[in-house]
Amino acid sequence: MALPLPRLSARAVAPAFAALLASAGPASADLRLCNMTQSRVGVALGYRDAQGWQSEGWWNLKPNECETMLKGDLAARFYYIFAQDYDRGGEWGGKTFMCIRDKEFTIRGIEDCLARGHERSGFFEIDTGEQKSWTVQLTDTTRPAPR
Repeated sequence: MALPLPRLSARAVAPAFAALLASAGPASADLRLCNMTQSRVGVALGYRDAQGWQSEGWWNLKPNECETMLKGDLAARFYYIFAQDYDRGGEWGGKTFMCIRDKEFTIRGIEDCLARGHERSGFFEIDTGEQKSWTVQLTDTTRPAPR
């Protein structure tokens, strides 16, 4: 399934997700994200590991570019994504709130973001079904998702 980005103002959040394309790829075990839009996109990733919650970013993807966000077998079932369209505005977000910053970041913990000097944003959840690799594709609403 593909997650479309509606045409919104820069601070608007896309509350509904039309689809999220995810597949287990046989080539290598990684978490990959593909920007299938015509815009530059910034992506932040959140997950829980043995030390607790962590969020990190930014991966800056050009139009129609893919990036490996985590290399190797996936250690968790659930991952969380927040993305911003740099060119047209709008965001992909969700109901799981984590800490982010404007510049490159790695932040431990999801509590008290503002008090700790961070911003707070909603991430959408990816359920990998405990697969060892997974690919997420962000898409525009203006064109159909790849099959």
